Amino acid sequence: MTEATARRSRITPERESELYTSVVGLLREVGYDALTMDAVAARTRSSKATLYRQWGGKAELVVKALRHQKPVRLADVDTGSLRGDFHELVRCQDDDQVEQHSELMRGMAMAVHGNPDLLQAFRELLIEPELGELRRMLHRAVERGEVRPDNPACEYVVHMLIGAIGARTLIDGLPPTQDFLRSYIDAVVLPALGV
Repeated sequence: MTEATARRSRITPERESELYTSVVGLLREVGYDALTMDAVAARTRSSKATLYRQWGGKAELVVKALRHQKPVRLADVDTGSLRGDFHELVRCQDDDQVEQHSELMRGMAMAVHGNPDLLQAFRELLIEPELGELRRMLHRAVERGEVRPDNPACEYVVHMLIGAIGARTLIDGLPPTQDFLRSYIDAVVLPALGV
């Protein structure tokens, strides 16, 4: 066991969850740029030294907090059909949660442009793991014969899904809802995949 592993084990899973919830709450209140490790330390009743030792810095802490707050892991979804998997992902958040999550992600999308360390943490700790799980989900659909293995739309599924969430507010002035996302999946994503 390395020294870093020994240090990390001092924080219980319950305490870690508390910290992550507080970080996401603070992030919603002030945004990434105004969020400081001092504010996180005060909000979570932690020392800055502990935060830096445990997470290395603000970017890693924020991204791990966001990952922890996800309502469902793609790896945990396997309904037996691609349509069922996508609908299950939508079902796991009510409309208020979808709206809050999309607002937070829009803010984070802006923040990554001016923060290379945040962009790197976002890619390494959130985007790449999620893309890997999405690829596994699509691979299962290919193995079941739902999707052709050479379907070029497979590379753009994440773009389609993120685009729908962002465009809903921008174009329609409405938050993305469960009904909208289910309809979008059925009308755009699945037909593009040949399902």
